[in-house]
Amino acid sequence: MTLNNVTERAMENKVVVVTGAGRGIGRGIALQMAAHGAKVVVNDAGVSLSGEAGNESPGEQVVAEIIVQGGEAVANNDSVAEWSGARKIVETAMDNFGAVDCVVNNAGILRDRIFHKMSPEEFEDVIKVHLSGSFYVSRAAAEHFREQKSGAFVHMTSASGLVGNFGQSNYSAAKLGIVGLSKSIALDMNRYNVRSNCICPFAMSRMVGAVPDDDGRVEAAKTLTPDKIAPIAVFLASDAAEEINGQILAVRRNEVFLMSQPRPIRSVHRSEGWTQETLAAHMLPSLKSSFLPLERSFEVFPWDPI
Repeated sequence: MTLNNVTERAMENKVVVVTGAGRGIGRGIALQMAAHGAKVVVNDAGVSLSGEAGNESPGEQVVAEIIVQGGEAVANNDSVAEWSGARKIVETAMDNFGAVDCVVNNAGILRDRIFHKMSPEEFEDVIKVHLSGSFYVSRAAAEHFREQKSGAFVHMTSASGLVGNFGQSNYSAAKLGIVGLSKSIALDMNRYNVRSNCICPFAMSRMVGAVPDDDGRVEAAKTLTPDKIAPIAVFLASDAAEEINGQILAVRRNEVFLMSQPRPIRSVHRSEGWTQETLAAHMLPSLKSSFLPLERSFEVFPWDPI
């Protein structure tokens, strides 16, 4: 799927907020949004991968790139992890461009740790940036979307949440939580012509690069470049995707997957109800063949990216 097959300049005169847009996937999305005519708020707090404050201003560098290419953009360095910061991000769009039409929730950090050693702070910090941050920025924009009766949210989930991974209970919980958040937004705001979808990106980024490469999977991921993610983000933000709402699309190099969402698989019934004994004797053997194994994403996607 390429955007050029849908329409040229698909985001003409639309205003887009991209969080965590100073590097990697976010940078690629911001650049391509601008290339397709959007006015872009490039948000990046300039923190390290684990969330520590730094002196860098990567968002301003991306803005400079966009302007050199003839686009319109403005930088914002507020944190998505605070409600006040999220509101300032959206206010930056309103103050500079007079509107907001799309939010791409991409900002994130990692604090990987095996579960029994993970501290409450490591868990809460990751939840705050990914899940709370996606809520804060979306909620701030929702007021404008409701008033104008249009808008699009694009949220970043992860195979770590949808499938699972070692040492990432905080990140996995946040990313699966984002799926629930997106679906609820889609249900609540569909009446206002507002759409909310998730992308599950397979791409080499600072986050992937920080994962221990015991089996060579990180090395293989270097072929999955962030530029492969940007077209689907632009498409979902555009009017051409008006029929897509509440969905999860995974992007793996040149492959696009529609991901499943929890639905009943099988059922068993006893008219008299259940006891501990009948659950063991009847329910367990009846459903066991349909249990999902403990897998990680590379076991669910075992073939080379194509």
